[in-house]
Amino acid sequence: MNKNVLELTSGNFDQEVLQSDKPVLIDFWASWCMPCRMVAPTIESLADEYVDKAKICKVNVDDQPDLAGKFGIMSIPTVVVIKDGKVTAKSVGAQSKQAYSDMLAR
Repeated sequence: MNKNVLELTSGNFDQEVLQSDKPVLIDFWASWCMPCRMVAPTIESLADEYVDKAKICKVNVDDQPDLAGKFGIMSIPTVVVIKDGKVTAKSVGAQSKQAYSDMLAR
């Protein structure tokens, strides 16, 4: 996985997301999900592009069901953007890189 993409767990979530001074984009995914695999290169590309401007993170819903539940994730891939501890954007299903950039810009 890209070194600029942070894997979130319930153990590091508060520190990395809620206490972040940058916007945080979270990709909720699973290894068996084909659309999630299609989105992965886009997410990794964003991580490189936004390295100093935002945190790009992933949550494996199979490994972290508590985090998936906290955000009401019903289908994947779901991408959520959090700024100042609040959800500012959410999209379900594979989107374009531009759509994710637009979510971060809100």
